[in-house]
This record gives sequence, structure tokens and C-alpha cells, in this order.
Amino acid sequence: AIGTTIQVLASAVESRDPYTAGHQTRSANLARTIAVEMGLPQDKIEGIRMAGSIHDIGKLSIPAEILSKPTKLSEIEFALIKAHSQRGFEMLKDVKSPWPLAEIVYQHHERMDGSGYPRNLKGEEILIEARILSVADVVEAMASHRPYRPGLGIDAALSEIEKNRGLFYDDAVADACLRLFREKGFKLAET
Repeated sequence: AIGTTIQVLASAVESRDPYTAGHQTRSANLARTIAVEMGLPQDKIEGIRMAGSIHDIGKLSIPAEILSKPTKLSEIEFALIKAHSQRGFEMLKDVKSPWPLAEIVYQHHERMDGSGYPRNLKGEEILIEARILSVADVVEAMASHRPYRPGLGIDAALSEIEKNRGLFYDDAVADACLRLFREKGFKLAET
């Protein structure tokens, strides 16, 4: 039952923002594959996939015209966008689930050095599921088209992960992601 509910929620988010249609699914698939590559237990792998498929649910609280704005966002608009992880947490915190979905969604923009948001968590304060999802989210977002820029391509996305490995991104997660693309032939689904 929770799987069906998650699919409905994912569809609701993507129907409001055509530019991120498929983003959650592709991010979830990459996050799941990274978790498998890292040898995580099956229950964590499934939780990562579920959280990944709804990680941007908080965007339901953001006006659609801001989500698809083709020009640079104002400071206020950017602050609204940044609030999506906290809004997502608030939407999910009372959902009964075998996984910490609300907390993973809350943490998916945190960075290992504490420079992320919304709570400036560091290192091990960030759930492994969120550390994995943050790498998958960045890779997918950079590689794909956005309303305000064309896709930067997978090479640019992987360079970002490699350059900030250990600083923003968990070492083991970054290494698993880079291995998948560079040695194992993993490809993101077409956007």
C-alpha cells in the first residue's frame, strides 16, 4: 500500500513541474543503484528508492510559476525553493513507513562539510540514505535540462562529484557513483 501511495505523491509533484518530470524517478533509480553498488542491505535500498521517488514532494507548496521560471530566481524565490526539503519533511513526518522517509527527504540537500540546508548537518549526522540521495540528485539535476539552462551533461555532473568528494559528498557514495558511470556503464534514462 505504501508503494502505491508513494507513486501517487511522486506523480502529483511531477505534474506541477514539467521540467522535473522524471527527475525524481531518475534520481531514485540512481540512488538505488548506488546503494546496491555500496552493498547496503535490501531494506535500506528499498527505502532509498522510495524516498528518492518523492524527495521533492515539498515543491507542491511552491507556486508553479516559480518552479518553471526560465530566468534567474530572486532571493525570495530561491528561499522558497530551498524550503522544499523542510516542507517535504512536514508533509511526510506522520506517514507510517518502515523507512525514515521524512528524514531522508529533509536531509537531501545537506552536505558533508555542513554547508548544505536546511539544518547545516555534517558528516555522520546525515543519514546514509540522504547522503546517497544527495549525490544522485546532483548528478541527475546537472545532467538534465532545467527551465533556466540546458543540461550540463553527465561528464560535468561527475566532475562536480569528483571535485567535491569528501567535502560536500560522502567519499564512499561518490566513489560508488563514479564507478557506476565510468567502469560499469550505468546511464541515466533519457530526459
